Amino acid sequence: MKRSQLDTAQTRRRIVEIAAGEFRTNGIHSTGVADVMAAAGLSHGGFYRHFGSKEHLVAEACEAAIADIIGALEAAAGKGAGKKGFKALVDTYMSTSHRDRPAGGCPLASMGSELARADESTRAAASRGFDEFVDMLAKRIRSPDGETSRSKAAFALSAMIGALTMSRIIADPEASASLLEDVRQHIAAI
Repeated sequence: MKRSQLDTAQTRRRIVEIAAGEFRTNGIHSTGVADVMAAAGLSHGGFYRHFGSKEHLVAEACEAAIADIIGALEAAAGKGAGKKGFKALVDTYMSTSHRDRPAGGCPLASMGSELARADESTRAAASRGFDEFVDMLAKRIRSPDGETSRSKAAFALSAMIGALTMSRIIADPEASASLLEDVRQHIAAI
């Protein structure tokens, strides 16, 4: 790859990474292209050399953010297979540190309502990410029937996303942490 092509690819990756954090922190609709480009130290006009539209950027940022959270959770689970790995994943996701760091957290929890109203390609990216997330959890749920594992994983992930979202809404820090703990305990029983 030529140097200019390499620079262009690196700049694009940096824009996507920054956008993923900005969208998770401030929301998709509250974050403009100019905001993302400024955070990247680039001019607004340079955006269209990399992306056809904001929606295109949102879809890529969603994919990147989901890959990041899955990678972080896989690292937290380490080599823990089965129940031990599942517990480590749930504990990490349902933590107050995850609650308090939306920029590096789960995009499904921080952008979910906006993703539901996004364009088709962004919803498709979020759907693929949800499926990958469910598969990661299902690998760690022991069940004689793979379909049952997947169903339990889909339930667990949906509860985790909902609890994390609500924990960010609840103003009282103790009540917020209590919600995370309550849901974590219920999911751990799977």
